Amino acid sequence: MSEMANKYNTVLVVGGEGEKCRTVAQGYGFKDVVTPGDIIKANAATTPFRKLTDEELRNSKERDFSKVTIEAIFVFADSRDWAGDLQIILDLAMSKGGRIGTLSETFDEGPPIFFSHNDVVWSAAHDNVRLGMGALRGIVEYTFKEVTKGKTLQTHAFGKPQIGTFEFATRLLKRWRKNEHGLNAPPNTVYFVGDTPESDIRGTNQYNEKAENDWYSILVKTGVYQEGTEPAYKPRVTVDTVLDAVNHGIEREMERRKKSPPQKPRLNEMPKLSLEEAQDVAVFSPAEERSLELTA
Repeated sequence: MSEMANKYNTVLVVGGEGEKCRTVAQGYGFKDVVTPGDIIKANAATTPFRKLTDEELRNSKERDFSKVTIEAIFVFADSRDWAGDLQIILDLAMSKGGRIGTLSETFDEGPPIFFSHNDVVWSAAHDNVRLGMGALRGIVEYTFKEVTKGKTLQTHAFGKPQIGTFEFATRLLKRWRKNEHGLNAPPNTVYFVGDTPESDIRGTNQYNEKAENDWYSILVKTGVYQEGTEPAYKPRVTVDTVLDAVNHGIEREMERRKKSPPQKPRLNEMPKLSLEEAQDVAVFSPAEERSLELTA
């Protein structure tokens, strides 16, 4: 999302606790960051069933939204108030060019909406999986279609399994290797560890088909994956924990080095030098060289 900071000026960021997402967005370089709290503070009727706490009122910014145009919406983290955030996102999706309080006649003038990932479920302390950002994305698109009598809302997702996420990671790896080690190429193998077959493993396998290097998918059993089930997208290997995944990668690399030991450089095409061919060359023994130094 940091690459979007130069494209959009005023943005709405959704999700997370308190002011954390505003702070993160500003750290990415976004110049004018609006939160749902800012909008509710300006008009409490925006969310009839959500009232800001005293702390939220203090942190939310005073804005005259008649003079504000929201150019893009970014869902940075999981929503802590699905109903309120859904309402505000839909208001802007149905607005005239991202202006709060307006209503488009065609319902195709709203700002683009970006989600930082598309996981429908994730693993938490509960025995069953919990709903994630992908579920909110689906609800936003479904509700928009219902409210607008059939119009389709096209939202965008970063994160896994979108190929763009892996392309971005590759660019970062290349930049880091060049800056730190002077290597102008990605690593031969990237070990990608994930706990969700539908996003982590799926994205890694798909990107591996087009990548110039090897993206090696490792599934750990500590997340969404359930022991004894057949994952929809198969990893190269399945292990118990992240530490096991790290150890697997190290052991695999050590085995590969044993099978293919590094070759010493061979000087096959070095030019042959002959003193007879050199016109302006003088050769001195160490004793002669010292004598010249003493004379000088």
